[in-house]
Amino acid sequence: MTQDDQHFLDILAEYTRDIRKFTGDVFDQTDRHFAEVASYIKRSVPPKWLPEHARPAPPPPTAVSAAYIDRVQTWISRNRALTAALVAFFGTGGFLLWREHSNHKQKRKARRANNGARKDVVVLAGSPSSPIVKSLSQDLERRGFIVYIVCTDMEEEQQVHGESRPDIRPLHIDIVDPVGTRAAIERFTKSLRRPQHAFSGAAAHNLNFRALILVPDNIYPSGPIETISPELWSDALNAKVLKTITLAQAFLPSICDQKARVLMLIPSIVAALRPPFHSVETSVVSALEGFTASLRSELDTLGIKVCQLKLGTFDYSHVGARHHLQAIGSPDTEQWSTAARQSYASNFVNQSRIGRSRGLFGSGSNSGSSMRDLHHAVFDAITQKHPRRVWRIGRGSVAYDVVGSWVPSGLVGWMLGVQRVSLDQTSAPRLEDSVQSWEKVEAQEMSQG
Repeated sequence: MTQDDQHFLDILAEYTRDIRKFTGDVFDQTDRHFAEVASYIKRSVPPKWLPEHARPAPPPPTAVSAAYIDRVQTWISRNRALTAALVAFFGTGGFLLWREHSNHKQKRKARRANNGARKDVVVLAGSPSSPIVKSLSQDLERRGFIVYIVCTDMEEEQQVHGESRPDIRPLHIDIVDPVGTRAAIERFTKSLRRPQHAFSGAAAHNLNFRALILVPDNIYPSGPIETISPELWSDALNAKVLKTITLAQAFLPSICDQKARVLMLIPSIVAALRPPFHSVETSVVSALEGFTASLRSELDTLGIKVCQLKLGTFDYSHVGARHHLQAIGSPDTEQWSTAARQSYASNFVNQSRIGRSRGLFGSGSNSGSSMRDLHHAVFDAITQKHPRRVWRIGRGSVAYDVVGSWVPSGLVGWMLGVQRVSLDQTSAPRLEDSVQSWEKVEAQEMSQG
């Protein structure tokens, strides 16, 4: 490019800047002029000179008026108690919903060794045929635990082997044989201390005993106290209370050595309501609660956690048949004495019918809570750093606990269809009873003659 060309381009650039400046000044002056004219018209013309259909639509409200805010503040100042209650209700509800949502989204997996092998061990002390034990064992195994199920005979061991899962293993313990029980616990302790190898050439790792989960049998006899034989009382106390205590005693050395936790799973609805005709379950659950409280106080001095899980009703449809925790058979009063039938049969039948319809004592219209709630609670009780002492899991575990604590027992009985029976009517002699009595007397006289 020559010097003449460069000079020509410089002149064009100067003209361009002058034109841009001139047009900008013109546009600015025009805008100011139109603004002044509009302002003059707005001041001079009456506000309602345009007809209604020609007026522009008012702008949509973008904020709450000051008067409305004042009314809200006045109402809040006059109803402070109600406002505080509403805030607490919605705030607590929102927090519980958020916690429940985060609780379900949380990933729950057992810890692994450095080589990827399983190392956390839990022991389920309950019948392998129990839906709770079966469901918990499968869930804990899926989460990465090595699960041992306490078995008392070969049939139960075959049930455990029938699961066909290598990490669900039977642990044979016969509490009737103290020597054999001690030997079984020693073998279990040695297996925990023995170095494990996931595969050939892998680094050795040790097993860690995390929890003993006690699951007493949840099927109880029902009926008036005078119709329950001492043998049934003895069987219930031995199978549910004494067996549970004996197993806990047997595992206590390993629990203290490994700092494992103890979980007690017991039904809560009948024990909370304490209805008539369920004396066995009420007594057994109360005994287990007392034992758990004492065990918690003792192990708390060693830094070992003991958790009690109060269970409501659950749906076991994915495990097998549909069951509920408080399961009783259909009301059968034929084996009762005549006096017992006259005194208790009507109330027992009514209570059984109403209880089953509400899912308290047997299968009803409600299916109960999902077993996933119990799985999550058990996992959290095993793994949380500071678990709760008492967990209420399952449908009815919280509501009926409140009802049993605050509602009078007479009202609870009325809700279950229990009515007062006149002793005069029940004690009046009946014709069939008189005939049976005379037949017994004649038979005795004939045998003596």
